[in-house]
Amino acid sequence: MQTTSLAATLTLLVLAPLTPALAQTDWQIVKTWQIGGQGGWDYLTVDSQSHRLYVPRTTHTLVIDTESGKTLADIPGQKNAHGVALAPATGRGFISDGGGDGAIVIFDLKTHEVLGSLAAMPDADGIVFDANSGYVLVVSGRGKALLSFKPDIDPKNGKIGEPLALRGEPEFLAADPAGKVYINLMNTHEVAVVDLQAKKVVAHWPVAPGGLPVGMAIDTSNARLFIGCRGPQKLIVMSTKDGKVLSDMPIGESVDAIKLDNGQAFATTAGSLFVGGETSPGKYEIVQTVKTGEGSRTMALDPATHRIYLPSAEYGTGANGRRTQKPGTFMILVVAHQPAK
Repeated sequence: MQTTSLAATLTLLVLAPLTPALAQTDWQIVKTWQIGGQGGWDYLTVDSQSHRLYVPRTTHTLVIDTESGKTLADIPGQKNAHGVALAPATGRGFISDGGGDGAIVIFDLKTHEVLGSLAAMPDADGIVFDANSGYVLVVSGRGKALLSFKPDIDPKNGKIGEPLALRGEPEFLAADPAGKVYINLMNTHEVAVVDLQAKKVVAHWPVAPGGLPVGMAIDTSNARLFIGCRGPQKLIVMSTKDGKVLSDMPIGESVDAIKLDNGQAFATTAGSLFVGGETSPGKYEIVQTVKTGEGSRTMALDPATHRIYLPSAEYGTGANGRRTQKPGTFMILVVAHQPAK
């Protein structure tokens, strides 16, 4: 999957019912940071404590100050970077590189120096650090597998253990405190449930009436998954107790990332950010749609500031008639909620 993402490292957030204060709040683009540079993008990851935004740009990963919008560092050495996971206790970050045979690039969180690289699998994609189990978790799309390793692994000579086979092509994942990992299988239209300790798949849950599941976020307090589906285009709410689909909301095309914050769910699609919430017990609806930039199909959400960061660029029509990114126009859109007028 090539856009960004997310995230992404995984932040587990509590999704409470939609409050009147948030129901009266408008989400708007409040800043635009002109970043420039070359490369596409995929999952974005934000670190609230250090005020850092990590942005994979295909062959390198940018580190941006979330207070000023300034680029602080540029981590080189990737073939097709997808996401970044952070393990602050070890002082390390991990970049999933899906190019070639696949790799995990390990870097120092303070200096941004590359410490080493682990052999992974082709199309290493979604990556998160699960603080409950203490594992970095990575999925390989074409390899149809889940990889896991401890963040204190030897960055030069360490080896990732035996992959866990999946019956479909995974996109993104989430974990809960009970040791379960939930993985979107895009081509089989379902969620695979993995018992991490037993290292086996224990269930498969269909995402119908959605399909082609890509983005995922988890509300551990209320035992719910929020899943972004590309076809049919739905934001699905699913119980982590039994896989029952509790609600589905219509969204736009090419959804990529899903985030949760303060009683609302966010789905990024081609040109629009959809905001959903529980408007009455058990009933979820889209409460706002924010027009964003072309290419803004992924995001990072800072739970400390409640700000959302979306990648974008200016586009033109290339010689082949397809939409093409204009060189040097890459930007970050900052979205925040403003009091309704």
